[in-house]
Amino acid sequence: MPDSRRALSYLASILFLFSLWWLVAVWINNPGLPGPLSALRSLVKAGGPELARHFYISTYRVLGSLALALIIGVPLGLLAGRHRAFDSFLAPLVYLLYPVPKVALLPVAMVLLGIGDTTKMLVIFLVIVNQILITTRDAARQIPPQLLLSVASLGAGKISLYRQVIIPACLPEIITASRISLGSAISVLFLSETIAGNSGLGYFILDGLFRADYGAMFAGILAMAGMGLVLYMMLNFLEYLLCPWQRL
Repeated sequence: MPDSRRALSYLASILFLFSLWWLVAVWINNPGLPGPLSALRSLVKAGGPELARHFYISTYRVLGSLALALIIGVPLGLLAGRHRAFDSFLAPLVYLLYPVPKVALLPVAMVLLGIGDTTKMLVIFLVIVNQILITTRDAARQIPPQLLLSVASLGAGKISLYRQVIIPACLPEIITASRISLGSAISVLFLSETIAGNSGLGYFILDGLFRADYGAMFAGILAMAGMGLVLYMMLNFLEYLLCPWQRL
């Protein structure tokens, strides 16, 4: 999609959501749900150093957790997808641990690690690493054996096969898993910052609620939505750079 059409599609979606928000706010007519214009004015009013600090902290926590999940999940997924012996060992561990609600470990992490960045990033990492690992493993499994054999017949070793065939073939699915994990990461971030912490956008939103400052509360919500949108667009741009064949 051309850049101009993509920008127009984003603008149309934002206008639709804001119109729907305005209609609901008018229908409910409650101070707890200000209209979009009031929320935007509050965002501009609150958009000083304090909100910027919380925005930076939350962005750092999400990006750090996602990077750690990619560093650990992608290599394990590639190995599991290409080596059945390793997958037979790893898969039972993943399937046994995957259904466990990782958010329930937040109190345990608080007791062991306190309420700092490490606790929040650890819980986010535990939630999203399996999503990335499983998606990468399934993508590596689906590579046609004939493709690998043809490249190996040209003299490519194992490292070259991973670098030239396996990783590029899995890259679109890895980025897709990152997009999905991003939504989960922001949800867990909000929960962890409201339960345990004194910084971040989740804390800023909850603080506005406790002070009955609904404008500040929605300013924090808009800031968190903006953070998610920016990070999502960054992943789209990364896919544009790393997967040029997707545009053919």
